[in-house]
Amino acid sequence: MSNEGRIEEKHVVRCILFRHGIAVNREEWTGKDGDRPLTDKGKRRVKLAAAGLRRVNVRPSHLFTSPLIRAVETARLLHGGFGGRIPLQLVDELLPESVPEKVISMLHNLPPDSCALCVGHEPQLGLTASVLLSGGPSPAFPLKKSGACLIELLVPVKPGRGRLIWWLTPSQLRTIGKGKSDGED
Repeated sequence: MSNEGRIEEKHVVRCILFRHGIAVNREEWTGKDGDRPLTDKGKRRVKLAAAGLRRVNVRPSHLFTSPLIRAVETARLLHGGFGGRIPLQLVDELLPESVPEKVISMLHNLPPDSCALCVGHEPQLGLTASVLLSGGPSPAFPLKKSGACLIELLVPVKPGRGRLIWWLTPSQLRTIGKGKSDGED
């Protein structure tokens, strides 16, 4: 049998970029912006989105989060949604002002066949997705709050070598998490 036309199997790193849930509005918050927590609605939606991630067979081996409170709370809810079996790490690479290259460097250091769930902020996550997928930063890839995408990357991880597996809005993740089909209420 000829190997012509077959794709050679290679090691990959899978990266899930997940934007934090709905936080208290800036205008209503009197403390530091980095201390703004999730709202109750935001927490409920993150829990449903976590259920959606489980239903699409996401199996993270690493959970990284921005150290800002709204991202940490989101990451803790996701962590609990996966049974608390994966390590949760706070990393500056996912801060809003961080550059995509820092996230790529973090992913580059993961072992082959890892799956990293990265919780952060816009526009940083969208810019990271664009660099992974197209090689350059673009504002054309924004994630909504509690939305996520899965990008598969050949090892070694480099800009422009990503392959988009899925990009799900928050409502799609919640619907999947509830186990409903498109025709159900």
